[in-house]
Amino acid sequence: MQQSPVPPEPPIYRRIADGLRQAILSGDLRDGDRLPGENALMATHGIARATARQALSVLINEGLAVPKRGSGVYVRQFRPIRRHGSRRLSRDGWGRGEAIWDSDTRGRPYTVDEVEIDRETAEEAVARVLGGPEVWVRRRRYSVDGRPVQISVSHFPAGLVEGSAITRPDTGAGGVYARLGELGHLPAHFTEEIRARMPHPHETVLLDLPAGTPVIAIARVAYTAEGTAVEVNEMVLDAASYVLQYDFDA
Repeated sequence: MQQSPVPPEPPIYRRIADGLRQAILSGDLRDGDRLPGENALMATHGIARATARQALSVLINEGLAVPKRGSGVYVRQFRPIRRHGSRRLSRDGWGRGEAIWDSDTRGRPYTVDEVEIDRETAEEAVARVLGGPEVWVRRRRYSVDGRPVQISVSHFPAGLVEGSAITRPDTGAGGVYARLGELGHLPAHFTEEIRARMPHPHETVLLDLPAGTPVIAIARVAYTAEGTAVEVNEMVLDAASYVLQYDFDA
C-alpha cells in the first residue's frame, strides 16, 4: 500500500512566527510586551536578518503585533469587539435609555472623545438621501479598553433637529435615536453598506493604526416608518478590532 507523502516542513520563519504566536495567545506575552528583535532572533535561531524580519512580519500582518519606529515590535493583543448588526440597533435597547455601545462592549470600558458638532452644508450624496443640504453633523471617536476603534460622522436634517439635544454634546439616555423619537421621527428601519479599504491619513492618526492595517467603512441610514431618512452615519472601524456578526432566518 502506497504511503501518503509527508508534507514538507514549514519554512523556518513560519516556525518562528508560530512559536511567537503561541506565546501571545497563551498569555506568556501580553499586550504591550516587546517581541524579540531581529538581532535576538538571528542569534537564537542562527538565521539571516531577512528571515527574522519575515517572522515578525507574519505577526504584524495578522494584527498580533505592531512595529514602533526606532523601538521594536510589540504585542497588539486586543479582544475583538463583536458588533451584532441588527441586535445593537434594536429599539428594545435605546428605547429603554441604553446606549448602542453598551451592546457592543458588554461591560468593557469605553470612552467617546474628539466630539465636534456643527451646522454644515452636506455633500451631495448625503443631501440627496436626507432631502436637503442643511444638516447638523456630529463627529466623534470611540475607544474601548483605552484603544481607539471607531470614528463616526452622523448627519441629521437641520430643520428636523434644530434646537434639540442632538445638537448638543450630551444627547441623553438612549442617544440620538431616542431623541428622534421624542421629536416625532422614531427610527423604524436601518440600512447599512459595508466595505473594506485602506485608511485615509487622518483616519490613521485618529485610530492610531499600525502600518498596513485596513479599515471597515460602514454607511448607515435611519428611516422612519413612513420611509423618511432622518440620519446618515458614516463610520470607520479599525478592522483588526472587530468581528461583524449578522444573523438571518432561513
